[in-house]
Amino acid sequence: MTTTANVSAETVRAPFLTAVRAAEIVKIYGRGDTAVRALNGATLSIPVGQFTAVMGPSGSGKSTLMHALAGLDSIDGGQILIGDTDVGRLSERQRTLLRRDRIGFVFQSFNLVPTLTAAENIVLPLTLAGRRPDQAWIDELVATLGLADRLRHRPTELSGGQQQRVAVARALATRPEIVFADEPTGNLDSRAGEALLSFLRHAARDLGQTIVMVTHDPSAAAHADRVIFLADGRVVDELCRPSIPTILARMARLDVPAAVKEQ
Repeated sequence: MTTTANVSAETVRAPFLTAVRAAEIVKIYGRGDTAVRALNGATLSIPVGQFTAVMGPSGSGKSTLMHALAGLDSIDGGQILIGDTDVGRLSERQRTLLRRDRIGFVFQSFNLVPTLTAAENIVLPLTLAGRRPDQAWIDELVATLGLADRLRHRPTELSGGQQQRVAVARALATRPEIVFADEPTGNLDSRAGEALLSFLRHAARDLGQTIVMVTHDPSAAAHADRVIFLADGRVVDELCRPSIPTILARMARLDVPAAVKEQ
């Protein structure tokens, strides 16, 4: 496992299969005096079948990192591998196919198609790819997420929690190699958010799904197997078997100004 400084004692030392590997990735917005390095040499590995949370202060590069890892945004330096595929060597069309066939997405705003039923939204990625659903897998997702009595409803007829569960089922419908979730509980009440996070943990531990979740919420991150901490566009720490107190302690350390840390 490769990170930068201050790797915690709880870091997993055993070898693992890698779903995503990023090496010294750089992303710059703007030019000249107004240029901003959103990512500044970020290096990390995401193991297969692990639920990983990404945290950091505002402006640390969390969402930029997720977009880069998922092939949603190009990078200006470094390398990103999804499995054995070098994302930087792909054309835009190849990246589109990579996202369609091998990656799932869960967004804070759900992003369901309003004219489709829940059932149609769930299988939409397969429909667009011209692939037949694995009905047994779809049925398992629907049952596990408690959506069986909501399949004929359109998004406007569903609660926020139900819409997000449909979005999660859609993300998993293709059995992707990795699922990226961007603040997936941000628009949910505490009960719906807890249910969703419990399912994501179940998907990783029991279904072997690889999940990367960007969040600012320590209680959400505590559901993950590991938390990666960013600051100034770099991976600066990580924590395995996280709890809310240990996450808060690490975040407090990141928020301390550099001059104070050096005293």
